[in-house]
Amino acid sequence: MKSKTEDADLREAEFVNTNLGAAKFRDVNLASAEFVDVSLADARFEDVSFAGAVIRDANFFGASIANANYDGMQIEGILVTELLRVYQSQA
Repeated sequence: MKSKTEDADLREAEFVNTNLGAAKFRDVNLASAEFVDVSLADARFEDVSFAGAVIRDANFFGASIANANYDGMQIEGILVTELLRVYQSQA
């Protein structure tokens, strides 16, 4: 069943056991949203700001990140820019 929601204000809405598979989000504000026990398998993110986002207990198997700004981004407490610098110096 296809449905379209435009110009909706769903602040503080809670979706429990909800199927949003193949949903499209365009020009959507999810600032301060919380995602717990969520599958984003095969999801695509383009022109997305993850500034200040915290990701814990995540599975990145097969994930790909390209053309991104890594300034200040850390993995296990290590700056990604430093990891890339070391890797590229050894290549």
